[in-house]
Amino acid sequence: MNEIEIHKIQTPVGEMLIGTIDNSCCLLDFKMRKSSEKLLNNLKSLRKATFVERVNALHVQVESELNEYFNRERETFKFDVSFTGTEFQKRVWNELRNIPYGKTISYLQLAKRIGDQKAVRAVAQANGKNILAIVIPCHRVIASNGKLQGYGGGLNVKKKLLRLEDQTKYQSEYVLKQLEDL
Repeated sequence: MNEIEIHKIQTPVGEMLIGTIDNSCCLLDFKMRKSSEKLLNNLKSLRKATFVERVNALHVQVESELNEYFNRERETFKFDVSFTGTEFQKRVWNELRNIPYGKTISYLQLAKRIGDQKAVRAVAQANGKNILAIVIPCHRVIASNGKLQGYGGGLNVKKKLLRLEDQTKYQSEYVLKQLEDL
């Protein structure tokens, strides 16, 4: 059986769990997430793996790059990631990587980018199953009307991440008001 080495870290937006396998990060998610248990069990099942609490060099790199991100010293991440999901989910997650730092797109725009504008709900569901938070920036996806909607780490965390990325430069009055309501 494979091993996913896990390590818990504290961040400005709460406790996160890093998971690595085969020299890549397969998990970077919020500990307080409502669906954590289900998503973690799915990861173990699909990877035919167990979790082992052990710190490795990649955990240190991930934590260091996250710290740089939170200090506004990093906009992209250099460590390798590996997706665990369906082919559709992987397409969505790969497209999320193309959303630039400090920008947002709608779920509809994301669906169009993967070639299926009718797949808005499926795209939103794939976003919700992203277990590589921040690195695969699903926090940069908003509703077509400009409203901030759901996030695995909670809407307050999404607002904090958008504010951290200086989101106010790019968004409508509606989004600005939501960011002010922190």
